[in-house]
Amino acid sequence: MVMETLLVSTAAKTLAIIGNTLWLIPLLLAGVTYMNYDRHDPEGKIIERQNLYKEYDFIVIGGGSAGAVVASRLSEIPTWNVLLLEAGGDENEITDVPSLAAYLQLTDVDWSYKTEPTGKACLGMKNNRCNWPRGKILGGSSVLNYMIYVRGNKNDYDNWENLGNPGWNYENVLYYFKKSEDNRNPYINAKYHGKGGYQTVQESPWRTPLVLAFIQAGTEMGYPHRDINGEQQAGFMVAQGTIRRGSRCSTAKAFLRPVRTRKNLHIALNSHVTRLLINPSDKKVYGVEFRRNGRRQIVSAKKEVILSAGAINTPQIMMLSGIGPQEHLSSLGIPVLQNLRVGENLQDHVAMGGLTFLVDKPVAIIQDRFEAFGMTMYYVLKHKGPMSTLGGVEGLGFVSTKYGNRSWPDIQFHMAPASINSDNGARVKKSLGLKDSLYKAVYEPIANMDSWTIMPLLLRPKSTGWVRLRSKNPFHYPLINANYFDDPFDVQTLVEGAKIAVKIAESRAFKQFNSKVHAVPFPNCRKYPFGSDAYWECHMRTFSMTIYHPVGTCKMGPEWDKDAVVDPRLRVYGVKNLRVIDASIMPKIVSGNTNAPVIMIGEKGADLVKEDWLGNDFKLR
Repeated sequence: MVMETLLVSTAAKTLAIIGNTLWLIPLLLAGVTYMNYDRHDPEGKIIERQNLYKEYDFIVIGGGSAGAVVASRLSEIPTWNVLLLEAGGDENEITDVPSLAAYLQLTDVDWSYKTEPTGKACLGMKNNRCNWPRGKILGGSSVLNYMIYVRGNKNDYDNWENLGNPGWNYENVLYYFKKSEDNRNPYINAKYHGKGGYQTVQESPWRTPLVLAFIQAGTEMGYPHRDINGEQQAGFMVAQGTIRRGSRCSTAKAFLRPVRTRKNLHIALNSHVTRLLINPSDKKVYGVEFRRNGRRQIVSAKKEVILSAGAINTPQIMMLSGIGPQEHLSSLGIPVLQNLRVGENLQDHVAMGGLTFLVDKPVAIIQDRFEAFGMTMYYVLKHKGPMSTLGGVEGLGFVSTKYGNRSWPDIQFHMAPASINSDNGARVKKSLGLKDSLYKAVYEPIANMDSWTIMPLLLRPKSTGWVRLRSKNPFHYPLINANYFDDPFDVQTLVEGAKIAVKIAESRAFKQFNSKVHAVPFPNCRKYPFGSDAYWECHMRTFSMTIYHPVGTCKMGPEWDKDAVVDPRLRVYGVKNLRVIDASIMPKIVSGNTNAPVIMIGEKGADLVKEDWLGNDFKLR
């Protein structure tokens, strides 16, 4: 009877997530996968603590890509009691399925943020606002993302150190990338990769022939097929992701489930932090206030509070607590305890979406082509097939425009064997927030036709935005200004990236599929010749697309850097016993997907905490 109740409950939730078009998938997954869960994944579900202590040594706020790592590593010290607070709930069988990434957006596991309209980008989105998905669930955005494992370029980290952050150069951070990693590709170079770590990394067990053509096309253009996480970055490869046995491997699954029985690690879900408790006389953080299941609670911290709530929620919590820009906080009536540039320096990888290439062979992913029951059963039993793809992304490429150089590429390609038309407008259009008029004019005429896409993205944007409070209410979502394309150089660089993407699609490797660009212009761009620089600029300002990489809002920097919020040991300037360990601390965004770097930051940040509190005892471990 208990199992029947669980199955009904899970099925109901998943039906709400995915909708009527794929109703068989959640039903089968909820039933078959649940009954075989322990056999397929030996790490059991985390144990949520209902009755919390009044005081812990460390309180970690946010159980996402960094927070799960931090809590796991700090609880390795048996004499430390660690509390992890997560605003969302736990993962389920649906979040485990790699191909359903887009279906998780705009659900109750997503904060469902939107950017503020600027008139410079997101013009093809409803109300000229881009959707910004962020994970509201244990595992954070590692549960919503497309699982791509990319570390960035070694020059990124050497530059961090050159900006005044000792200990953050490439050689130093490589140790932490390898520490977490369990790379299951048999051909990896041990100098750059690790085996046996918590975080599993491997290729999807299923792919289309289009990705092989993509890699061949890169070779034609002088970019080798290489491990882009190895010695050099410029090149093309089949994407690797944070998956395990065909299922998503979030940081919750990787770092928390294996240690779920530790007595000194307590996890509280559905716990929305409203503010930090700070003694105004000495600016010392002594605890956290949060609401759990509608009830206000307070917990004290003996040693430190660690903010790992991400580039949006971490600055929001700090500003609600009186740490932030003096003028902004004063305008909201929040007493200022420490004047810091919290929420500034927001950076993200903006991509040009909607670039579609048609092919005349049945080689692409088309939703209506796959028979739901058979495909789902195959995935449940074998953990293979189309449902094991990394959200649909199959290939990665790193190239240099005339503004960049081979040692530090300035454009990244995400290649997918499908496009926005491939699901007949059922889901992807909604998750992106695309205007109905744009979809009908450009993509509806080719609905369910074989197609593929390249999403060129700007690796190191010069434009920066900000996060600010909407009000003093901690349950009001913050204001987010991505400020895409504010700097003309960003536009010029991404235009060059779009032109390289078209050349890739026109290469000899794609002739076998008769690949050709879908040359129907956007209605608002018809005044420009299709394919001209002016047209591509109009296209990217219309179909602007986040790659889900917001960083930088609590900048790491030396004491003399007026924009710095945390020091190189991630301690908040002017506030005692408070540290930030997440994507917020990046002074400059890395040249690639940010999930792996954030896990690295979690690993290194946890060691910094251990060094500061254990001293020589830690060095002997």
